Amino acid sequence: MLKPYLTSTDSFSDQAGLAPLVLDVDNTLIKTDILHESVVAYIKGNPLRIFKVFGWLMQGKAMLKRRLSENVPLSTDHLPVNEDLAEYAKDAHDQGRRVGLATAADELVARRLARRFDFVDFVIASDGTTNLKGASKARALTEHFPAGFAYAGDSPADLTVWPEASSIILVGTSATTTRRALTLGKPIEAVFERPKVGLRQWAKALRVHQWAKNALVFVPLVLSGMATNPAALIQSLIAFAVMSLMASGTYLVNDLADLADDRAHWSKRNRPLAAGVIALKHGVVAAAGLIAVALALANTLGLPALGLIVGYMALTLSYSFYLKRQPIVDVFALAVLFTLRIGIGIAAIAVEPSPWLLVFSMFLFGSLSFAKRQTEIQRSVANGRKAVNGRGYLGTDAGFVLSMGIAAGMGAVSIMVLYIMNDVYAATIYKTPVMLWVFPAVLFMWISRIWLLCHREQLNDDPVAFAIRDKVSIGLGGIMGAAFLWGWLI
Repeated sequence: MLKPYLTSTDSFSDQAGLAPLVLDVDNTLIKTDILHESVVAYIKGNPLRIFKVFGWLMQGKAMLKRRLSENVPLSTDHLPVNEDLAEYAKDAHDQGRRVGLATAADELVARRLARRFDFVDFVIASDGTTNLKGASKARALTEHFPAGFAYAGDSPADLTVWPEASSIILVGTSATTTRRALTLGKPIEAVFERPKVGLRQWAKALRVHQWAKNALVFVPLVLSGMATNPAALIQSLIAFAVMSLMASGTYLVNDLADLADDRAHWSKRNRPLAAGVIALKHGVVAAAGLIAVALALANTLGLPALGLIVGYMALTLSYSFYLKRQPIVDVFALAVLFTLRIGIGIAAIAVEPSPWLLVFSMFLFGSLSFAKRQTEIQRSVANGRKAVNGRGYLGTDAGFVLSMGIAAGMGAVSIMVLYIMNDVYAATIYKTPVMLWVFPAVLFMWISRIWLLCHREQLNDDPVAFAIRDKVSIGLGGIMGAAFLWGWLI
């Protein structure tokens, strides 16, 4: 028989004549699965560890959980909690009812989680030998509470526990599980609904709004004068679709790798994976599927474009797992990722690349990436932290990052001037190339404004996303668009 872990000196005898309230943990008290969290955290340090995970699994699921709990310092302080159920359990405890956890998670991590809740009196969990799920959980609970207990669960596996319970608490159960639970003839003590995951949540997880960045693949199409070429336009559209799918897939990988840091972040904790809105297993499947489809579609663009897309994938995955924690290197990597979008657009339509354009992109997006880091540093300092979670920057780096960002921005303006002098006047597609001198002037105003807002701590986490919604930025973009059309057509 599994021995319970007591979190207080009280015994298991109930108080006030109330049956003990027993809570499942995975997808019940918390909005995620501890086993999945542990696997993700373990392989985050080295993806090759997945083979060790399979080796442990061959020894049984209970042993897998024990090995993971011994090797993964899983932080339980920020795991997303079902606040309604937690409040219900707290009220029950305040009324003198015994409240505890019965979970298939390993007892080492279950104990750490239990310390987070002052209403938890005991923990019964997997012990490395027995996987406390389904029938084994039912046996353990009936042995500990022969006089009866109330059980809160969420999955079909709990249908073997509820027949032994005095009353049932349904937490986010599916329609099928709910119907089967109702046929048991047990009193339904409480029901907690779980919001359904729809397109809105998935669009947020896939960061569909960030697809606007992939419009960079159209820049070579426009600047080469091939925008009216149907074949080139189709190739660019395919490139845009490929980059959107690839970006969404790698964003999911990034969010999986960043779960702990995102949950401690003031805004990123609301991301669907970090908040427990979308299950980790669904995020893994979606990421793999999106990347696979993107690579298959990229194969139609030709070998040069495919090579650049594979390079983009490799760099962004390296960024997610390692480079983002290396100061300066992280900004350089982000600038390369933006510039690769332009390079993919060039390869997709097979036009001659412009070195000035590519260098301009590096400086511009390097500046914007520094602005993003500056904002994170400022927010971290405001929240009393000495360093930025999940990044390599300290609060004292703010002045340095500010200087680097402004310098890179002004460098982008200078390179835009050189691009106009060396490439624009040499091109034959412009009727009035002098109109493109509007570009460096507007660019100077826009970059200066971005850094002014950043210095005033009025910029959000992502300057690119900010620019898409900012009326002034949209207006300045409109002026540049009008100048380009004038120079091209008139």
